[in-house]
Amino acid sequence: MLNYFRFLLLLSCFTISSYASEIKSIGVPYIENYPKSVYSSGNQNWSITKDKNGVMYFGNAEGLLTFDGRYWQKYQLPNRQIVRSVATDNKGKIYTGGFGEFGFWAIKSNKLSYNSLINLLPKGIKINDEVWKIYVDQDRVIFQSFSKIFIYKNNKIEVVKSPSSFLFLHKVRNRYLIEVLEKGLFELVGNKLIHIPNSEKLGKEGILSILPYKTDGLIIGTSKNGLFTYDGKDFTPLNTPANGYLKTYQLNNGVSLLGKYFAYGTILNGLIIIDENGRVVQRINKSSGLQNNTVLSLYADNEQNLWTGLDNGIDRIELNSPLYFYFDKTGQFGTVYSSIIFNNKIYLGTNQGLFYSEWSPDNLLPFNFRLIPNSQGQVWELTIIDNELICGHNSGTFKVNGDQINWLSRSAGGWTIKKLNSNPNYLVQGTYTGLSLFTESPGSGLKFVTKIEGFDAPSRYVEQDNKGDIWVAHAYKGLYKLSLSANYNSATSVKYFDEKNGLPGNYNINIFNLENKIVFSSDAGFYTYDELSDKFTKYAALNKELGSFQSSNKIINAGGKKYWFINHGKTALVNFSEPGKVEIDSNQFSILDGRMVQYYENISRISNSIYLISVDDGFVIYNPTAQLNQQKQKLPSVLIRRVEDITDKFTLISEAGNSEEATEIQNSRNNIRISYAMPYYRQAKVKYQIYLEGYSRTWSDWSYASQKDFTNLSAGNYVFKVRAKIDDSTVSEETVYKFTILRPWYLNNWALLFYAVLFVIVLIMGKKIYERKLQRDSQKISDRLQAEQEEILKQEAETNEKQIIKLQTEKLQAELASKNRELANSAMTLVYKNELLQKLSDEITKLKDENGKKLSDDQTRKIQKVINDGMNDERDWHLFENSFNEAHESFFKKLKAQHPDLVPNDLKLCAYLRMNMSSKEMSSLLNISLRGVEIRRYRLRKKLEVPHDKNLTEFLMEL
Repeated sequence: MLNYFRFLLLLSCFTISSYASEIKSIGVPYIENYPKSVYSSGNQNWSITKDKNGVMYFGNAEGLLTFDGRYWQKYQLPNRQIVRSVATDNKGKIYTGGFGEFGFWAIKSNKLSYNSLINLLPKGIKINDEVWKIYVDQDRVIFQSFSKIFIYKNNKIEVVKSPSSFLFLHKVRNRYLIEVLEKGLFELVGNKLIHIPNSEKLGKEGILSILPYKTDGLIIGTSKNGLFTYDGKDFTPLNTPANGYLKTYQLNNGVSLLGKYFAYGTILNGLIIIDENGRVVQRINKSSGLQNNTVLSLYADNEQNLWTGLDNGIDRIELNSPLYFYFDKTGQFGTVYSSIIFNNKIYLGTNQGLFYSEWSPDNLLPFNFRLIPNSQGQVWELTIIDNELICGHNSGTFKVNGDQINWLSRSAGGWTIKKLNSNPNYLVQGTYTGLSLFTESPGSGLKFVTKIEGFDAPSRYVEQDNKGDIWVAHAYKGLYKLSLSANYNSATSVKYFDEKNGLPGNYNINIFNLENKIVFSSDAGFYTYDELSDKFTKYAALNKELGSFQSSNKIINAGGKKYWFINHGKTALVNFSEPGKVEIDSNQFSILDGRMVQYYENISRISNSIYLISVDDGFVIYNPTAQLNQQKQKLPSVLIRRVEDITDKFTLISEAGNSEEATEIQNSRNNIRISYAMPYYRQAKVKYQIYLEGYSRTWSDWSYASQKDFTNLSAGNYVFKVRAKIDDSTVSEETVYKFTILRPWYLNNWALLFYAVLFVIVLIMGKKIYERKLQRDSQKISDRLQAEQEEILKQEAETNEKQIIKLQTEKLQAELASKNRELANSAMTLVYKNELLQKLSDEITKLKDENGKKLSDDQTRKIQKVINDGMNDERDWHLFENSFNEAHESFFKKLKAQHPDLVPNDLKLCAYLRMNMSSKEMSSLLNISLRGVEIRRYRLRKKLEVPHDKNLTEFLMEL
């Protein structure tokens, strides 16, 4: 793409569509290039149209191409045919035609889909060639190939045939005209072809353009015979210089412009624009900005853009731009530092020298710039002083006379020359080595006087203040104030200023006269000088009003209290005509951003309203009167162009964002990208502001971004709103796009119904389970109560039983004690009996007869035997044993079980020991001596294996 025309042209704050009364002849309008690398489709573009929403459509070599001002999209026909023709209706359908195919595109399932109409052809009718033209005529659509005309209406197709081949069908007002080769021009009326008389004057073939001409006439363009006009009766050649051009470069198509101009595209040399009289207004070809010289299609939209479909690319031409351009495509004159118009010549001061060409406001011929002899080198400034053109040159200063220059001064580097306010007959020039003094008087012109002594610093900017002092600035050397002598030929004082005096530095400090007030520019803003304090202070009021242009590095007087402010490549026209108010217009000049030579920007005022702007490779004519007839028009609506799923891969969701039905998006695909654009094709700053109801809290900041990603959106209904703003002023209406993030499958309606049914079932089952549980709990409670009652009863029974046992135990103990007492009594009775018998035995032995002699043994033996039998009576023992067993149950059983070797006497001794009887009592019961008792006790201890430290009686009592 040619970079010369890639600028932004910004219109005024309240206009959207401009209607200029004139198309200028000098330079060319702004041209926007769209190369193949931008739209990513085929080279050739055969047809162009625009739909009701403002979207552009192009019949491209690779399919249908769409453009909305921001995004390009391509759609292919079923067999990838070339789209030769395209048309749109007011219902959103796009009709296309190609080889053996025609049909329409429409939104289906939120996507643009193709619908072929070939299946509606009458039986036996086939199409074996290209469909070159399509026209929408109310309720019917006309498709035209070189062999047939197809009329589509009410879902049926009617075919119009011809005895000879057709060329192209043309729609003019409400008429349809077509050339039948070798037969002449015909009009399609209904489904009939009616011959137009006298059309043979146009030639036998080659009618390529028919356009409305003046009130009711036609202007007809032919491939070989030039242009004709038709008044309804006869055809007349249009005598115009354009005929030769169109014949030579082969006219291919045409379109009417602004109601009184006609643009014709050619095969070999771009296009020309003529007026109603045939006067050539513009020639636009590759050398002046087009990408290609073969114009395959032309289309003029309602914003006065002329679209050109080329053999390689697409171009858009802004017909009513206030800026017209001329660029040096061949590199003839290098970088332009200054330009000016003087005595019907335009002069360009460049780094290669001074060039000139003839000039007239209605110049129809290309410029022919030539180098003025001996002007080679850097030209710094061109200025007009009292009707003399002065050239500040690297070598010195010259006076320009037509195509000649004459020396005025040989002081190197004539940067700038200014008249002294204190004496207009003198001028001071800033040079490489200080200041030069010139004088000017009527009749004698400008003359060099002398170099001003006492100051030799480079002097890029020079201004004189109200006191007569000279201020001099250089971008690198700093700022000086000079007082000159009375004859101005020397500096009586020189003062240098820097940070100590309040300046932000000594770099890039420039001086300008703004409304008769000296101001000093810097990167930190504008400053003024206070004589009393000898300090510089910020010009706060001006800086505040200028905004971003407060750091401007140059100011150029535009006349009428208007000034050009240039801020490091950015340009604004500032108006100070209204007191207390500063108007800044920078939008429409952003097209010039970076195009002028920085620090050497030059804008010359040609007339009251026309300016010549030097750019690095040519010049620009600014004519604001081209906008005087602008009409206010409502901004087009922002279009939702694409909605995409970006969850894991890019998948198209919708191309019909502005439809009334809300788009439903699966919950698992809740990451989306919404792309939007306003179909506005003038060069302007378009900013967007968005708001997503259900997600955002407020409108976003204004941004140039034309798409927005939303991630992890929760289920619910959303309303996406977007609006656009042109040139930071005019705001469009809101565009609304509704979509719904569906609930996840486990929360959709069927799932909720299932959950409801399941809930009811669970509720019923829960109720039953609860009732069962309640029964079980009741049963458990009942069982627990019963168990507690039983436990209580059991405890009471146990208590009673324990009481009974206790009572029984007490009773048994009482009985045992009683038995023990009885046993003891019985034992004591036995002891007493035995003691008594023993005493009787002892007394018997002491008995004497009447003679005083002891009784004889015979006498006492019987008695003694009775006594002994009484003492050893086993019945007493058995009785004692029985009583003892009752008192000490199973004592003898345990004893015998543990010590089976015990004999009856041992058992007796054990019983007596357990009763804790004394040895004396045991000897009496056992009828043995005390010694015998001890012996038996000893023997018993051994049998019972009683430990030595253990008492035998205790051992037996514990058994």
